[in-house]
Amino acid sequence: MLRIYAREADHLAVVEAMASFSKPDAQADTQVLSRPQLPVWCDLVNPLAAESGTVEARLAISIPTRDEMEEIELSARLYYEDGADFMTITALAGLEGDDPRKTPITFVLKDACLVTIRYAEHKPFDIFASRVQRSNGVGASSAAGESVMIGLLEALIDRMADTLERLANEIDGISRDVFRNKASNATKKTRDLQSLIEQIGRKGDFLSMVRESLVSIARLTAYHLALETDARKMSKESRQRIKLIQRDVGSLAEHATSLSAKINFLLDATLGLINLEQNQIIKIFTVASVVFLPPTLVASIYGMNFDVMPELKWALGYPWAILLMLLSAVMPFLYFKKRGWL
Repeated sequence: MLRIYAREADHLAVVEAMASFSKPDAQADTQVLSRPQLPVWCDLVNPLAAESGTVEARLAISIPTRDEMEEIELSARLYYEDGADFMTITALAGLEGDDPRKTPITFVLKDACLVTIRYAEHKPFDIFASRVQRSNGVGASSAAGESVMIGLLEALIDRMADTLERLANEIDGISRDVFRNKASNATKKTRDLQSLIEQIGRKGDFLSMVRESLVSIARLTAYHLALETDARKMSKESRQRIKLIQRDVGSLAEHATSLSAKINFLLDATLGLINLEQNQIIKIFTVASVVFLPPTLVASIYGMNFDVMPELKWALGYPWAILLMLLSAVMPFLYFKKRGWL
């Protein structure tokens, strides 16, 4: 899908009939891109070959493929080619649930035009697109493409900030479940702790993805600032906004790091509690075996088949043996109880 945004007065407007080249009237895309004045923003979402080809022909650039966007080398993500800046970040889709997925987004800046290439729907893009179409929307400045890119980065940062806030609340809930588990049954408590380990693992993976995305945005902003020269002067407003993004990324990365440390602590604490539960069960079996050892000894002695045994023909021999076994079991139990081993 190709969405094209052009400047209209003090805001951006979507050029009609831009949904897909598969539509009969999709040749309007080519007409828009062939105008003398470039559009401000071309948004390629799961682009078809024809859509990418039209943008490439009009802007004289080479659109990277998805495999090229997913490469982890810094030189493959941030580079200058054909008079355009190519900058790729690792974004997250599906932040609303517990199963986000990583997906690359490439920003291509050439002159005053921005091209974004992505292979997933991102809510920040939709929010930003609706905002720039209102009166006095972002993107009406002289460096419109750069302004749109900065606005999109700000929207992505805001979204990740909300996500980290939600994760922090959920981690606090897990912490309460770990340290205030009131399950009376030991088996149920152990099962609950095992479920908490799964939740902790998911949150840890989530935080790792967020941190990776923040690092990629930090690299993009540092690269974009480093490209500024006398010939490619950045506006004061854009420079301040990028530096603000860098500060936000730094603070969010610190917050994500602290949450990761808390996740590791909760994981260690949960594993420790499970070990304590298991040790308690082993302790019970150990004490039981020790308690029943003396009665077993007494029963073994009186179970011997010797001809001469004083109690063998004694009328009170059986009650005596039973009493002796009970006493030999109760006395260790009381001793363990007094020492606090039970």
